[in-house]
Amino acid sequence: MVPDAGSATPPENRQAPSPAKVRRWRRRLADEREEARIYRNLAARRSGEEQAILRSLADAEERHAAHWETLLGADAGRRRRGNVRARILVWLARHFGSVFVLALVQRAESQSPYGADTDATATMAADEQVHEEVVRALAERGRSRISGSFRAAVFGANDGLVSNLSLVLGVSGGGAEAHTVLLSGVAGLLAGALSMGAGEYVSVRSQRELLAASTPTATAHTAVPHLDVNANELALVYRARGMSETDAQQRADALLQNYQPLDETDDAEPDGAHDVVGTGLGAALSSFAFFASGALIPVLPFLFGLDKVPALVVATILVAVALLLTGAVVGLLSGGPPLRRGLRQLTIGLGAAAITYLLGLLFGATLG
Repeated sequence: MVPDAGSATPPENRQAPSPAKVRRWRRRLADEREEARIYRNLAARRSGEEQAILRSLADAEERHAAHWETLLGADAGRRRRGNVRARILVWLARHFGSVFVLALVQRAESQSPYGADTDATATMAADEQVHEEVVRALAERGRSRISGSFRAAVFGANDGLVSNLSLVLGVSGGGAEAHTVLLSGVAGLLAGALSMGAGEYVSVRSQRELLAASTPTATAHTAVPHLDVNANELALVYRARGMSETDAQQRADALLQNYQPLDETDDAEPDGAHDVVGTGLGAALSSFAFFASGALIPVLPFLFGLDKVPALVVATILVAVALLLTGAVVGLLSGGPPLRRGLRQLTIGLGAAAITYLLGLLFGATLG
């Protein structure tokens, strides 16, 4: 898209803009230039269709920059740097180009100010909305590739943080000494990490086997040229997959009339859904490692020899920070508000730990 024709008043026919407006236009110009750099840096780390799409987005941002240059005219002045967030994204895009960076860019596009900026054209505002959807689609590809192991990692880290903090607080609430709390925490770390790893492996393997059982066999197409054209059993396949009887019949007839043998390379089993699930070993290792990392945090103060009460306070603070960070990362990768996701994770985690501590106090007093 290009800016609306005639939307910007020619410099010779407009009044001199106020200093505040000039500053805003310069800021818009600098930000658009930075956004173009972000997309070009991302494109440099891609290939094929993704690279072409990102370069087109960069071209669009440069057209937007030209709009502000036209408005500014001689007031454009020296080339300025964009806002801090944009400069950080430029650096991240140059050095990483991962789905995490795309998720950050998606969120930045969703916060475009052009909808309320009377000096921006309607086309520019529409462009930014479309850019968000384009980046969302590109990020979705990466999210699909990492979703299996990422789910296991997030679940493992969160479970390690919450379960071991709950264990430490519960045992402490029951009146145990610091060395007993430490021993319980280490035991909880090892038992939980091994259990999580084994559980994830079995879960993912089972899910992949279920998907494999539902995947068409690689040699099914070889039966097509031998089917009875009048009976057309092929239509039943499409009906079983959810098509209406009429649509299934039309598609089967078309395939029988225009059948072309597939190359051997086309016989490979489609594994897009399997990629989303991830591998059993990858999920198991991610779950084990992240559970152990999360479960270690509540134990650290006891490992460093702090007394019971200070150790519990430090452990709670460390876990709270870790929960906020993991929630924020999930929020960023999913395109959601990171602070809200972090606070949600913090509330749930500390709530569970507080309940366990109260139960420990109750049982400690009862058994004591």
